[in-house]
Amino acid sequence: MKNILAFGDSLTWGAVAIKRTRHPFEVRWPNVLAAGLGAGCRVIEEGMNGRTTVFPDPTDDAERNGAVALPMLLKTHEPLDLIIIMLGTNDIKFANRCRAFDASMGMARLIGIAQRFPFNENYKRPEILIMSPPHLCKTNDEWFNDLWGHAIEESKLLPRHYARVAQEAGVHFFDTNSVAKTDPGDGGHLDAENTIAIGKALVPLVKKILGV
Repeated sequence: MKNILAFGDSLTWGAVAIKRTRHPFEVRWPNVLAAGLGAGCRVIEEGMNGRTTVFPDPTDDAERNGAVALPMLLKTHEPLDLIIIMLGTNDIKFANRCRAFDASMGMARLIGIAQRFPFNENYKRPEILIMSPPHLCKTNDEWFNDLWGHAIEESKLLPRHYARVAQEAGVHFFDTNSVAKTDPGDGGHLDAENTIAIGKALVPLVKKILGV
């Protein structure tokens, strides 16, 4: 059995634009990936609304800093064969006032955490795949426009910065913008078609990484 950790934010959790509900289990990209990989692989959903790479969010009571959560999850779910990380959108929203470059530095730190983590020596160290999230887009929703409307152009820089970070760290990279786009209902989340598209697109890549 191959074990895959899907670590992310609301796009991994499966948030539905505007409705503040969750896509059905079989629609969310980690589970679409799992279905495509078949019985020999298990994909562990670890998405949290609002999660950042490494930045605390002062506007919420929940701990949204991915650098705090990741080590606990690496230990909880070992042995792991692959860690997939898709974060960054929440880094550049207004509360954090960060650039795409800053998000890429946060992603680099998460990669470092995983690469240096003291995994059980009886198991092979996991591969790492980072993904740049779909770009933000224009929305007529006033609240979401105030939240991240200013960061649309910045979000378009994430793939370039993440590709560089992946190359420098020697990990795998996938740009989800090649297959998916955000829902203009709120400008940042995914409709069913697009979260499914990410899961399906990952199947051949993950099979290649894991040799299955």
